[in-house]
Formats: sequence, C-alpha cells, structure tokens
Amino acid sequence: MVLPEIRLLQAAIALAEELNFSRAAARLRIEQSTLSKRIVELESQIDLRLFVRNHQTVELTEAGRHFVEDARRAVLYAERAVADARAAMRGADEVLHIGRSVYADPYLVTTLQSIRLSLFPDLKIKLWSNFSHELARMVATGNLDLALVVAIPDTSSLSFLSVAESPGYIALLKSDAIAGSVELRLEDLRAHEWILPAPHINPYITEMIQAEASAKHIIAPDTHTFTTAEEASALVLAHKGAAFLTREAAWRISSNEIAVRPLSKEHPKLVTRLAMRADDKKRLTSEFVRAAGRKLVKAQSAQQRSTALAC
Repeated sequence: MVLPEIRLLQAAIALAEELNFSRAAARLRIEQSTLSKRIVELESQIDLRLFVRNHQTVELTEAGRHFVEDARRAVLYAERAVADARAAMRGADEVLHIGRSVYADPYLVTTLQSIRLSLFPDLKIKLWSNFSHELARMVATGNLDLALVVAIPDTSSLSFLSVAESPGYIALLKSDAIAGSVELRLEDLRAHEWILPAPHINPYITEMIQAEASAKHIIAPDTHTFTTAEEASALVLAHKGAAFLTREAAWRISSNEIAVRPLSKEHPKLVTRLAMRADDKKRLTSEFVRAAGRKLVKAQSAQQRSTALAC
C-alpha cells in the first residue's frame, strides 16, 4: 500500500475546512488546478471518494470526514517531528507544543509565548493553530502538550485553567433597527436570518445556541453557516442577518456597515481555557501552567481595563 504524501493530505485538509477550491488553493498558495489534481491523485491512491463536488459546491463524504480527521493528526505528527529536530539542533533542551484556537484572543497567545521558566531556560514554545474541539482532542491523545481553547465543555481526560471569559457577540447591519441596543438577547433576533459557526468549527457553541433557542421557542426564518469571520461578514451583508461570533472574530469584522453587540448577561459566557491532559505529570507542563495562570489572568485583567470593543 502506497501512503499519500504530506502535500496531498494538506490539500484534503484545506479543502475540507474551506469547502471551496478557490479559498483552499489560496490558503495553500497554489493554483486551483493544482489543488484539483492533488485531490484526484489522493482519491486515486487510496481508492476512496473523499469529496462530492461540482462547479458550485464541495461537500465531504462520510469517508472523507473520517479521513480528514486522521489526516490532521498525521500532518501534525510530521510537522512536530521536524520542529523538534530543528529545536534540538539549535540547542533547545525542551519543546512545548501548544495549540491555539483560531478564535483565541491574540493578546493571550502573545502572553503565552512570553512565558519564561527559570528551571527550563532553553525552553522553546511551538504553536499550532486549529479549531478548539480539534485542539482539545489533540491534547487528550498526546499530540499536543497544552492548548488555548474557547468554549470547550469539561471532560475527564483534560484539566483546564480558565484565563478569560467574554459574552458571545452578534454582528448585524448598522442600519438594523436593533443595532442601537447596548446588548442583545436571542428574543431580539426572531425576525433575523441566523448566521452560525459551522459545526466543524466548534460544535459546542452551535449546539449551545440552538438549545437555548429551542428552550425559548425561537425559530429563525432561515440559517446559514460560516467558517471564517470574513464569511460571516459577507453573509450579514447579503442576507441582512445576525451572525453569532466570538469577541475576537467580532473585532475583525466591525466596520462602517457592520455593528457588533454583545449578548446580554443572561446568556452563557464563552470561556477561554488552557487545556492539559489530566494525567500529565511532567514537571515542565506543571511549571508552565502555573506560570501561565499567573501571567495570563494578570494580562487579561490589564487588557480589559484598557481596551473596549469598537462598534
């Protein structure tokens, strides 16, 4: 059996996450025709149909969904092997592999990178970016040492250090009648089309919103899903809808046309936490988490006092 090359796995991962050949090709910095050839080559090598595609849409097959989940881990292992070897060549005694959610506050990520440990003066921190639920799984399976994740439920396989919390945010047109509200409730959005994070981004957030809406007997006229904040912005403009976002994503798309407002205090907060394996007894990990606990909480408090969301 011939194992697929890393470039083919990366092509499948990008296309699975973007579900669009043009965006996936741009992300990989290759031509769209090259991406198409790599997908065809991969499917031919493994004799499986991973994607159903036509000129307008791309969808993952069930086999494709399972394949991509494992492909992500395979690529991570390969990249981690290279990173560890390079770190060793540069003289680093220890390497910590830390995941960061694509929707984590960049300020918290920068703070993590600034941590120094006196017991491990040559420590190197290697960051890996992914969606929160995937990062949590990677920590649980030992692919990552730690991860900064947003809105992940408790699990017996992981321990968590809470470092920040924020309400969910709604993005809508500034011309919308409710855009002048200081904060919003789900009840205010009954007449709007809802724009939700795609389940593969963070199924917990999507399920939490849908469960709360169901309990309050709120049914949106229509729903759409997005992968990136920029996609959410385009959908708001196209459908005059209401997009559900994290605070960091809201920062990115606030504009002259789009207002962002927090959900009211009655709604659950989105908590950012540092996740580690519950059975991890390594001194390096425990020392880093203790240092992170001191520095992240202090840094987040300082940032909240000095910044406010632009509306």
